[in-house]
Amino acid sequence: MDFTTLKSAVGSKLLSFPITDFGSDGGFDAKSYADRLQWLSSYDVGALFAAGGTGEFFSIGMDEYDDVIRTAVANSTPDVPVIAGVGYGTRIAVDLARRAQAAGAHGILALPHYLMFAEQEGIEAHISAICEAVDIGVIYYARDNTHLNPDTLSRLAERHPNLVGYKDGIGDVQLMVKIAHALGDRLTYVGGLPTAEVFARPYLEMGVTTYSSAVFNFVPDLALEFYRAVRGRDQATIDRLLNSFFLPLIQLRDRKRGYAVSMIKAGAALVGKPAGPVRSPLTELSDADRAALAHLISAHRS
Repeated sequence: MDFTTLKSAVGSKLLSFPITDFGSDGGFDAKSYADRLQWLSSYDVGALFAAGGTGEFFSIGMDEYDDVIRTAVANSTPDVPVIAGVGYGTRIAVDLARRAQAAGAHGILALPHYLMFAEQEGIEAHISAICEAVDIGVIYYARDNTHLNPDTLSRLAERHPNLVGYKDGIGDVQLMVKIAHALGDRLTYVGGLPTAEVFARPYLEMGVTTYSSAVFNFVPDLALEFYRAVRGRDQATIDRLLNSFFLPLIQLRDRKRGYAVSMIKAGAALVGKPAGPVRSPLTELSDADRAALAHLISAHRS
């Protein structure tokens, strides 16, 4: 898939990041993951992020990574590109990017580098190395300890034709406006804040045409209904679903650290699509919180 096609696919439809399946022995469950990718990619989505943040990239072993990406690619429908998460320090990120391309990934999502904060020139060198390592499209994910300003991002876009996207997980509206105005349609802009639906409408007005939905993992029809309402500026539907589903979900998510991931896995299990436990250091939902999530889901499933 060429850069232009990937860029267009990412910007035109809803995106999501499948949770990663682990078996009772704690290992990667390729069969269950394959079934999940076949199910999720059957919906009208623009792309799926394999081994993304909600896919527990940080918990996937180096000995498992290739199998995760290869399984995702082999079991997604041909018109749904698979974008592989990479991260940590530059050498590891470059190695993972090359392995993802060899496994058939259509693009790379550059997750935050490991632990330390860095100056602009250091982050620029990091993203540049990832872009140079592969022949497929790269999306830069701005969040936590990795922030690029418009000048740095412009230099990277000029130097690397395969830098196709900017995913915002920071929530700095002023910075987002500056970047969108500086780079225009050179990049596709993706909303990447936790529970991105809450920010989807105002971000659309800034040129962020899509976002990645975690709840697509367990209520895909509702996720698509909300996405269509945002794109169609259907404020009545947006307000209804925000009030009845997404805002209560955020209250649940914020009860404990790590629930942004473990809540999604719990949701998948509750709709009959279990993916096994989260890996430490994450923890499972309490019984009370799981019951609250079950009630919320049941109220929104037809």
